[in-house]
Amino acid sequence: MWQIRKADEAAPQRRETDRRLESGDAGALGEDHARTELKVELHQRLLDVINLSALDSMSREQINAEVGDIIAEELNNQRHALNQAERRQLTNDVLDELLGLGPLEPLLKDSTITDILVNGHNSVFVERYGVLEKSAVRFKDDRHLIRIIQKIVSAVGRRIDESSPLVDARLADGSRVNAVVPPLAIDGPLLSIRKFAKIPIDMARLVQIGSIPEGVTQVLHAIVKGRLNVLISGGTGSGKTTLLNAMSASIDNHERIVTIEDSAELQLQQVHVARLETRPANIEGRGEVTQRDLVKNALRMRPDRIIVGEVRAGEAFDMLQAMNTGHDGSMTTVHANSPRDALSRVEQMIGMSGIDIPLRSIRSQIASAIDVVVQVQRLSDGRRKLISLSELSGMEGDVITMQEIFRFRQTGIDPDGQVLGRFEAVGIRPRFAEHLAARGSPIPAELFRPETRFDQ
Repeated sequence: MWQIRKADEAAPQRRETDRRLESGDAGALGEDHARTELKVELHQRLLDVINLSALDSMSREQINAEVGDIIAEELNNQRHALNQAERRQLTNDVLDELLGLGPLEPLLKDSTITDILVNGHNSVFVERYGVLEKSAVRFKDDRHLIRIIQKIVSAVGRRIDESSPLVDARLADGSRVNAVVPPLAIDGPLLSIRKFAKIPIDMARLVQIGSIPEGVTQVLHAIVKGRLNVLISGGTGSGKTTLLNAMSASIDNHERIVTIEDSAELQLQQVHVARLETRPANIEGRGEVTQRDLVKNALRMRPDRIIVGEVRAGEAFDMLQAMNTGHDGSMTTVHANSPRDALSRVEQMIGMSGIDIPLRSIRSQIASAIDVVVQVQRLSDGRRKLISLSELSGMEGDVITMQEIFRFRQTGIDPDGQVLGRFEAVGIRPRFAEHLAARGSPIPAELFRPETRFDQ
C-alpha cells in the first residue's frame, strides 16, 4: 500500500479544519453551497495530511484509492451521512481540487462546451453550439477562484497578482486562457477559457458542420499546397485559428514549419514543426520576448514556412518581409470584419513597427506579399462560417486591388433563428489558378463559373 499520509505534525493545523467541518451544514449537503463548502474543507484537510511529493510517483487510480480511504475516514469522524454514490462523487470532486482545476474539471471534460466564462466565484457561463448558457458550477469564494487561476498560470511560467493583474496563458491541451483579477476586475476575478478540441478539427469536419462547402475545400487545399501566402481574417471567436489548423494539414511533411504565438494553441500535425511562444516581462519589467522578436529569430531557423498565430503589432512588417523573401506559403490571422478591413489593419500594424515608410510603399509590400484573404464570421445563430475568399491582384495607383472569388450570400433567417443563405462563385477566375496548376495543384475550372452554387 502506498503511504501518502504525512507524519502527525500536521495535527495543530488540522484542529482548525476539524472545528470548521464540525460546524458545517451536514443536513444541507444536497445544496450546492453546502457541498462546495464540504469539498473545499476536505481538500484543505488533505493538504494537511497528505505527503504531496508522494503523488508524483502514483497513478490517479492509486491516488483515488488512498484518498478515498482518507475521505471516508474524515466523513465518518464527522458523521456525515452520505450514500455510496455521493461519496464517490465527493471523492472525484476533491481529487479534481487536489490534482486538477477544481469546479472547472467537469466543464473541461464536457466535449460539447467550447468556452468557459467565469464572472466571479458564483457566476459561471458556458458556450454550447454557439449559444451561451449559465452553469450550475460555483466556487467557494473569490480566494478559491484565484487559487485555481494561479494554478493555471503558474504551470506555464506566468504569474498573476495585484502588481500583474491580467495574464494570457494556456492549459496543457492548448486551450486558451485569459484571467483578470482585482483591482482591474471590479466584481471579482474573471476567467475565460477557449477550449480546444481533443481531436483537431479538419476540413472534413468543417464541411460536415457547414462551415465550408466541399468544393471550396479543394481550392483551400490547392492554395496551401501551392504555397500561396494566406491571411485569415475574422472577428473574435469566428474560428480563425480553427481554420488555420485545418488548412495547415495540407502542408507537406517534408517542409520545416516555424510557428509563432502569444499563447501556443496551434495543433499542426506535421512531423517537422518548431514551435515558439512569446514571454512576458518578469516582475522587474525585464526579459520580455515579443512576437516581433520571434519572427526575426525565425528567419534564422531555416523555415520553409512561417505561421504566426495572430499578428497584432509591429511583427506584421517582419511577417511581410518573410513572405517577400522566399518563405512562400506562410500564413497568419488578423482581427477584422472584412477583407478590406484586414488590409487596413495590417497597414496600421506596420505603422506600429516604428519604421518610417511611405503609405504607398506599405501597400505595395502588402500587395506583393499576401496572395489570398480568407474571411470567416460568426453568424447570428452562433455558427462559424467562411463567408469570403478574395485574391489580391496588385496595385492601381495607391490602392491595393482585390477581387472576391467566392462569397456567402445571406438570404434571411428562419423561424428558429437559423441563418439562411448560399455559398456561390462570383464568376471570376483567379490569377493564382494558373500558378497553382504549374505547381501541380490544379483547380477545376467549373468551380469558378458564375452559376456555381455550393451545397451547405
